[in-house]
Amino acid sequence: MRLFLIILLSIFTICSSLTFSQVENVQIQHGVYTFLKEMKVKGIISFIREDDPVLSRFEVKDLLEKINAQQTELSSTEKKLLNKYLFEFSDSIDPDTATQLFNPQNGFFTDLDQMVTDKVKYLYAYQEPENNIYFEWLGHFYHGQDFSKENAVNSDLYDIGFRIRGTVFNHLGYNLTVIKGGVSGDETLAEIIEPRLLTSFKWLEDTENIGNYDFTYGYLKYYTEPYEDMNISIQLGREDITLGYGYGSKLILSGDNPTMDFLKFNFDYGIISFTSLHASTTGYFSYTPEERYTKYYAHNHLKLKFNNLFDIGIGETMIYSGRGIELGYLAPVNFYKFIEMAIQDRDNGNIYFDLQTKFVKNLELQATFLLDENILSNLGDLEKYTNKTAYQLGAFWYNPLNLNDLSLIVEYTKIRPYVYTHFNIQNNYTAFGANLGHRIGPNADELMFRSNYNFNEWLRFAFEYRYQRSGENVYAEDGTLIKNVGGDIALSHGYVLETDRAYFLDGDRINNNFFSLGLRVEPIRDFIFDISYNYSNQQNIAMNTSEKLYYALLKFTLEY
Repeated sequence: MRLFLIILLSIFTICSSLTFSQVENVQIQHGVYTFLKEMKVKGIISFIREDDPVLSRFEVKDLLEKINAQQTELSSTEKKLLNKYLFEFSDSIDPDTATQLFNPQNGFFTDLDQMVTDKVKYLYAYQEPENNIYFEWLGHFYHGQDFSKENAVNSDLYDIGFRIRGTVFNHLGYNLTVIKGGVSGDETLAEIIEPRLLTSFKWLEDTENIGNYDFTYGYLKYYTEPYEDMNISIQLGREDITLGYGYGSKLILSGDNPTMDFLKFNFDYGIISFTSLHASTTGYFSYTPEERYTKYYAHNHLKLKFNNLFDIGIGETMIYSGRGIELGYLAPVNFYKFIEMAIQDRDNGNIYFDLQTKFVKNLELQATFLLDENILSNLGDLEKYTNKTAYQLGAFWYNPLNLNDLSLIVEYTKIRPYVYTHFNIQNNYTAFGANLGHRIGPNADELMFRSNYNFNEWLRFAFEYRYQRSGENVYAEDGTLIKNVGGDIALSHGYVLETDRAYFLDGDRINNNFFSLGLRVEPIRDFIFDISYNYSNQQNIAMNTSEKLYYALLKFTLEY
């Protein structure tokens, strides 16, 4: 035991000779990820680990510096965006570029007028050579107006919170974030404009005099480079994450789900990039405490990176419940499907393959192919119910026809019947009842077009169109199930089968057209306005009915 401690201490001492500035992560909603993505497609940077896209602040800073070294390749707007983010990710508290509301040198609130300038803003910041801490204030306000009803209805959401982040010992990043909010107006509209309400216990419990919700995040992340260009990190805690590729929604982990608690391991060296994650979440909401349960989500993904060609990977997921942590799924070097067979085939496992190209400047192609449960044995019979497969194909074209600052995206997703389901409802591909995978769910497909244009560093335009088709289970008027076509993530085929056929888009056919026009405006740093108009027309082909929804949304985000 003593020898083991000496070895660990030696490794820590060697690794501590390198410094990494800010190890804590950049939240996945931050606009810098969009900028990095566009620079990657443009060929300015070669790699940004998109299958597990959350990056440390120092990693973002390093990427920005690589972009800065190629300024001659950038448009005028791209240079302004670059400078904007370089200032922010310097994490400086220099009074020329940053300001604090609680400034111990000048006194509290003496810099209040600086809060409406373009400086980087903190409630409070403290820096030492190897340790630092930053306090930030968070706030959001949503106003939605639904024009599709006879009398227009509206809904308001408002929340406030704080974030404490920093890095100690140059290697250990930390983050604590708490947000508390309330809702007034139409509750159904509130759930449309902020779907995360459906995974907030306080919102669903609804026992207080006002609809309210809360979100909390917190983690520790240790990062080291034992050898040059060998990157290793271990993270324990909770934050919003996504997994896999996808320009619209993702097949593997879309992010449209409650925040999960997880232990994550990342390894990058040479052509190898590896991610292993083990997370815990909950089942469907219930008012009865005895019916509540914990479920686990395990994920491994191995990717090979070939410079100027493509990245190719293979990944697995496993969902299980009804017991404690399964050590076989906790080990990062394992093949989940064989482990599942060894412990008597109780769990819900998927395997997937993905590919992303980088051999054509300004054009990126990507693809994901998902196999749910059954591995390759039924691909010759595409209409068999056990052929639970899905795939996604997409293209990202940046600066099309030499039009600077414009991006065009197209993506097609097809998910066969019963994908994401499981004979044990507690093991289906959900968390808190929300689908972990692609938003359309099983027995559906989607064609998506998206375009974005940066007018300048503070104004961005977005347009999106989605055409979705789905086949839903058939029910009688009294709610009795007439025909299960694999269109409900909460209802599998089970062990007793009426038929071994599962035809794509069978059942009650639903077509949906969705349009969205939006502007993101940031006139002052950290004061962000998102303005959008959204329209959907859902048609039930069998019943010859349609349901339209069109609403406007204003979202204001304040972060400092």
